[in-house]
Amino acid sequence: MIAIFFRRILVAIPVLLAVASITFFLIKIAPGGPFDADKAVSPQVLKNLNEAYNLDASNWEQYVDYMSGLLRGDLGPSFRFPGRSVTEMIATGLPVTFELAFYAILIALVMGIFSGVLAALKRNTFLDFIPMAIAMIGICVPTFLMGPLLVLIFGINLEILPVSGWGQLPGDKILPSLTLGFAYAAYIARLRRGGMLEVLNQDFIRTARAKGLTERMVVIKHAMQGGLIPVVSFLGPAIAGLLAGSFVVETIFQIPGLGRFYVEAAFNRDYTMILGSSIFFSFLIITFNLISDLIAAALNPKLRD
Repeated sequence: MIAIFFRRILVAIPVLLAVASITFFLIKIAPGGPFDADKAVSPQVLKNLNEAYNLDASNWEQYVDYMSGLLRGDLGPSFRFPGRSVTEMIATGLPVTFELAFYAILIALVMGIFSGVLAALKRNTFLDFIPMAIAMIGICVPTFLMGPLLVLIFGINLEILPVSGWGQLPGDKILPSLTLGFAYAAYIARLRRGGMLEVLNQDFIRTARAKGLTERMVVIKHAMQGGLIPVVSFLGPAIAGLLAGSFVVETIFQIPGLGRFYVEAAFNRDYTMILGSSIFFSFLIITFNLISDLIAAALNPKLRD
């Protein structure tokens, strides 16, 4: 376990540096600048702004300056919100994004595990075909389509749920959480079904049945834990994907989270906010992948080699 942890850390550091470097130069290649969308200002004011944010230096000098600050934990100031740093902006939006991801993963786990177990135990019946068909729909329908569909059905036609905001109205967290969690529930359902079917065909399951254990005890005591390994391995990328996938959901439902800040930074050419958010999301992806690998290795000793 310790060896797995340190191997992942040694790989994570150059990955984060590569993400920062690639993102920096891609931003510089893009046309325009952070102050192009502002109202017309005098050349002297524009020159002062560029000097204040070190934009008058060469790209290489800006890169060295940014990377040196990054190594000190400084993500720089926001170009579009004077007086606020990127770290402050991330700290403002992150709790909302984490809360959205938490509700979404709860929905995904409850729906996915229940559907997967039911489909595995009732293999090749309508209780298998219907959940798996719904899961396939969930995989195929993207969030930018699922969100408006749920808004149309539950917000506009039925008028039972709010269609925007976060915490201002009763029930305004339901549609965003469903939108973000439904696709991952579909993946978990299929993984859970496959894992359960694989475990149910193992020799130790036949041995447990031969000893006279009831089917309920066989499923709960033996099959459930073994069938969880694929789901646990998927949770790391899933949680990271939920955080990154909140961009679209937060924009659709007007949620003041980190994903919405990131989208606005892209439109406003807020270089430091784009860089800081990209690096931070990369860090989250690496962290949650590491956690899921460690949990999977704890459940399955074969993965520790």
